[in-house]
Amino acid sequence: MSMFNKTTLTLTLAVVGLLALPNLHAASKPTTQPKPEVQVAVLGGKFGFTLPAGFVASPLSADEQSSEGAGAVGTLYANAQQKRVVMVIEKPLPEASRPGDNDDAFLDGAVTGFVDRQSAALPDFRQTGEARLNRNGLGVRQIDSTATLGGGKTLNSTFIAGSGERMAVIQVISRSDGASGHAALVKRIAGQSSVPVSQSGNKQGK
Repeated sequence: MSMFNKTTLTLTLAVVGLLALPNLHAASKPTTQPKPEVQVAVLGGKFGFTLPAGFVASPLSADEQSSEGAGAVGTLYANAQQKRVVMVIEKPLPEASRPGDNDDAFLDGAVTGFVDRQSAALPDFRQTGEARLNRNGLGVRQIDSTATLGGGKTLNSTFIAGSGERMAVIQVISRSDGASGHAALVKRIAGQSSVPVSQSGNKQGK
């Protein structure tokens, strides 16, 4: 499982640009009109949630998807009024590295790779929390962090999960002045209660 320590999960450059622009709706080049709610599902429906009204879906560009590796697919959901984005990416895993639905070794390595990559790319990246979630048997890790993106401070919550042939990364990014809305959306995506873990990965409580 040592290869998972090298897992790199990139932050799409489009997100940085979107948060810097006053007209988020126009910048996202939406392909669909806003709906009352938007259903999102990854990993064959094992991890699903509903985004509230106001989010507009745009497929990530071919360049952005290729930066995540061959076979990666992704969608950016942007809320113009709230200046908030949700990036959803699925990518294939090598046959020798395919996890079960709740594989601690895989999830530990994926989290380490994500934090290392973000720390290297963003000078003021700071991890503020981590939690273990279980979605009907699917293990999910939630990493909360802050960083400067698009010329301002942002709040970031990232969900990572893997199952068999694929892994999924869901990243919620909000401006720092939108803390209450960010927390509400993160709670909606998490769906179930979580267990906080320390930076070393040990459980802290229930």
